[in-house]
Amino acid sequence: MAGERLTGVQVGILGPLQVTSSQGDAVVLGGARLRALLIRLALDAGSPVRGEALAEALWADGGAAPGDRANALQSLVSRLRRALPEPGLIVSEPGGYRLAVAPDAVDAARFERLAAEGRRALGRGEPGAAAGPLRAALALWRGPALADAGDAPYAAAPVARLDELRRAAVEDLAEAELAAGRPAAALAVVLADLESLVAEHPLRERPRGLLMRARYAAGRQAEALAGYEEYRALLADELGTDPAPELRELHLSVLRADPALAPLAPGHAPGHAPAGNLRAALTSFVGRDEELRLIGKRLTEARLVTLVGPGGAGKTRLATTAAAEHADGFAGGTWLVELASVTDPEDVARAVLDTLGGGPAALLEPRRATTTPRGTLDLLVDSLSRGPTLLLLDNCEHLVDAAARLADQLLGRCPRLRVLATSREPLGIFGEVLSPVEPLRLPAPAAGAEEAAASPAVRLLADRAAAVRPGFAVHEGNVGAVREICHRLDGLPLAIELAAARLRTLDPDHLASRLDDRFRLLSAGSRTALPRHQTLRAVVDWSWELLTDDERRLAERLAVFAGGVTPASAEGVCGVAAGEALEALTSLADRSLLQLADGGDPSGPRFRMLETLREYGAERLAAAGLTRRVRDAHAAHFLRLAETAEPHLRGHDQLAWLATLNAERDNLLAALHHAAAVGDADTAVRLVAALGLYWTMRGSHAEAAHWLRFALDVPGESPWAARTVARALYVLSTASAGRPAEAWAEAEGLRTELVEPGGESPHPAVLALLHPALAMFMDRTGEGLRSSDLALDHPDPWTRAMLRLMRATIRENDGDPDGVWEELKPALAGFREAGDRWGLGMALTTLGVLHRQRGELAAARESLSEALRLAGELRAETDLDQLRALLALVRAEQGEHLGVREELADLAEAADQRGAGYQVAHVRLALGDLAREAGEMAEARAQYESALRHVERRTFVQPQLSSLLRAGLAMVVLSEGDAGAAGALLGPALEEVNDVWDMPVLSKVGVALAELCERRGEPALAAEALGAAERLRGMPDLSGRDAGVLAARLRDTLAADYAAAFERGARLDRAAAVDLLRAAAVGPDGQGEEHREQAGRPQQRADDRPGDGA
Repeated sequence: MAGERLTGVQVGILGPLQVTSSQGDAVVLGGARLRALLIRLALDAGSPVRGEALAEALWADGGAAPGDRANALQSLVSRLRRALPEPGLIVSEPGGYRLAVAPDAVDAARFERLAAEGRRALGRGEPGAAAGPLRAALALWRGPALADAGDAPYAAAPVARLDELRRAAVEDLAEAELAAGRPAAALAVVLADLESLVAEHPLRERPRGLLMRARYAAGRQAEALAGYEEYRALLADELGTDPAPELRELHLSVLRADPALAPLAPGHAPGHAPAGNLRAALTSFVGRDEELRLIGKRLTEARLVTLVGPGGAGKTRLATTAAAEHADGFAGGTWLVELASVTDPEDVARAVLDTLGGGPAALLEPRRATTTPRGTLDLLVDSLSRGPTLLLLDNCEHLVDAAARLADQLLGRCPRLRVLATSREPLGIFGEVLSPVEPLRLPAPAAGAEEAAASPAVRLLADRAAAVRPGFAVHEGNVGAVREICHRLDGLPLAIELAAARLRTLDPDHLASRLDDRFRLLSAGSRTALPRHQTLRAVVDWSWELLTDDERRLAERLAVFAGGVTPASAEGVCGVAAGEALEALTSLADRSLLQLADGGDPSGPRFRMLETLREYGAERLAAAGLTRRVRDAHAAHFLRLAETAEPHLRGHDQLAWLATLNAERDNLLAALHHAAAVGDADTAVRLVAALGLYWTMRGSHAEAAHWLRFALDVPGESPWAARTVARALYVLSTASAGRPAEAWAEAEGLRTELVEPGGESPHPAVLALLHPALAMFMDRTGEGLRSSDLALDHPDPWTRAMLRLMRATIRENDGDPDGVWEELKPALAGFREAGDRWGLGMALTTLGVLHRQRGELAAARESLSEALRLAGELRAETDLDQLRALLALVRAEQGEHLGVREELADLAEAADQRGAGYQVAHVRLALGDLAREAGEMAEARAQYESALRHVERRTFVQPQLSSLLRAGLAMVVLSEGDAGAAGALLGPALEEVNDVWDMPVLSKVGVALAELCERRGEPALAAEALGAAERLRGMPDLSGRDAGVLAARLRDTLAADYAAAFERGARLDRAAAVDLLRAAAVGPDGQGEEHREQAGRPQQRADDRPGDGA
């Protein structure tokens, strides 16, 4: 309303772009693309916008090459985040971004809501109540819609829509003012608005009629009549037609000075009461403004519009609300025909006739009860031909053939009739336009109370709950349970309303915890509702009864699919005949038992069943005693899929198979759960062995470790090869996830079993890698290199390339950069030949890091940029964040300081919003390093400590990351003069990273320990520690300034003695170098000794490493 109080950041697009902070301050955004980005996000405020759609909107002029758009978009988003007055307004979503404001924070959305509110009041015959929101809606316009978008292609459709809505609102306000009999001053404003609208759109009929009425009401009868003659002549000249009958009737009324013209009943011909039988709503209408707009648009374009959707989706309420909004356009009336209680198809026409018999237009005779079917149709045609009429046929699904025939006959014989139908399946006749009714939009999984409360599903729950439990509101204490309720009930309005009724006695947490028994719980609907709408079970019972026997059998079997079903899966699991699955699934979708998922699935069309329907189907499957048989078939099918996919993940078809496994993830895990539940170790172990590479490629090490252990713990027999692969994958995943002790225990036993493997292996490529991989993990460098030597002539190019990459990693961790270089060349060539983007990305990342350490920044940037592109193709979020952080460091080292830290801060915020704490820590490590390089020690401390908090909250942590964070924080602490605190950080950091045998990271810790020695007054030991650090790394580290700056200071202090001290450290073998660093951590007075004792880690072995002699 006009007096609404707005809070939070406001965005205005009804005119030049306008941004206002929570305090009411104007925010200036510079740059056309920056403004365009915010405008495009504001058009879908609160909902994700795909990155491709944003890029297309921003660079439709070709201003950025397609390959550069992702990086350019990320940079632009970073700038917009910095420019907006509050953090968290631009949220990263999978594949895009979201403007995280309530819809009403954008003036266009607020305008649409207020205009719809006014229109509904007008349709109810309440012009006084309509005028306020309509005036408030129009007052939001400050100029042309999306003025700053210019003629950009993305703006054309929303501008046209908003302009049309504005014109309709001007007309609605004029009608409301006229009907309310406003004083002369208000009438003058109405006249001015209508004259302007007629001048802009001279052929538009409604404003012409309203202008005639306004002029007549103002005592300007002659002008009203002249305006009609002008319009009649214009139509004849331009279109060769005459004014509509309604306008001709108005002309006669003005000519006769009909007293009924002032005041005017809104939306109807003078002197007539509103025709129709729509009842006033008893509850508020929530969350369907866009659907209402679309239905209105479709009713103007088509004569038969059918709302289709599952039971409980709110089709009837939506249809009646839409009909009420547009009743003013139907002088013949708006009539609701309730077919739910009609059981005989022959009675459909009679039900329509009975409905019209209560209205003023029909004038039916009492003897109509004995009318023949032919006579009934004739009477209907006569009744429906008296003027533009809207017929609402509600609940057609059980009489769909009869309803379709009647609609077809009536529309053919009544040219001014329009039909709005609701059904769980289409009527299926020519000219029908479908308007799907989806469940209400759900809140984001991690949405806070304010954001969640703006989603339609939560708004409905809160509104209905407050009606039975006064004072109920969504707040941070209950938002988690509220989100869960709405999600588990699929956003179905009826289910949400039934749940809200339960909130009278249950709090949201208790209600959410009891939804496993939803059919018993949600059984207290309105006493006046149809029996099949009084309980959730009754709603689904009704849907099931409308299916054929074959459709019911298929629907019950589909309940085992946790991640949707494709035609191929339906054939493999449900016994559908080959070639018939698509038709069978489409038939269930037509009956609203399935929903067609978004496109892009390489497996073909994917259909999903709402959770409520799945639970119902599972109940029926269990009652028939078929659950075990169907779930066994489901598990067998997805085991075949996983084992088929596994070799393709290493080749040119990698992206398609990754997409398939991503799409089937929930089904694959459901198959694994079932195998474990029935003790099928063979299926469980084979399944995880086949999925190991998939999890690894996604960077899901913790998830992989969990499911591998889960399957390995299933009792029973399983193939040796699959179990061995699964055990080895568990070792590597657990180690990568930061649990070295568990990985070590499993590796010791597994390594001995690989000496004489025996038997045929279904995974030859993977098994060929196990021995060197385990040796690499267990720090047996020589053994790892020797075992991989034996497989370097493997016939598979991918296996050869992966062996080379492993050897490169072994040599990198062993401090042998020249060896890394030599191994990477064939690895890169092999992955390119095989078509593996994942392996190629890892090799390029290793190469980029090596280039950076050598100071070859241009080459590092090139390698890391290609790795980033490949990670983007793979949608590997973990790798993307780490690569972006690495590239930012390289750019900063190249001198591109402007914007780098801001981009990293945005990257950290986006990862935090995704709940990706590990990626947050990686990015904040980079931010801390950059702040420290710039001498901003307070900022560096804040970044390191924030990252460490993220690390400490995780169950699985890579020791390398936590060691680097502690080393960075120790450097800050040393700059503050606190050597004791620095030693307390560096002692555990040394032991932690030494335990996982990562020499480059160990070397970084060594540099920090050298700094500690210098600050303690031990320059000679500091120089030796620097030499030991370089020995461990295998070359000088030119990435960063720490070692070089410290070396310069030590040269000044030690003069000629520096070189000798450094050389003593550099000549040590690895074990001695680590011991030297331990001594540096402890210090001359024993500082830090307790940290080494607490660590209790086994020391590294020196006898198995080539080149580690004295």
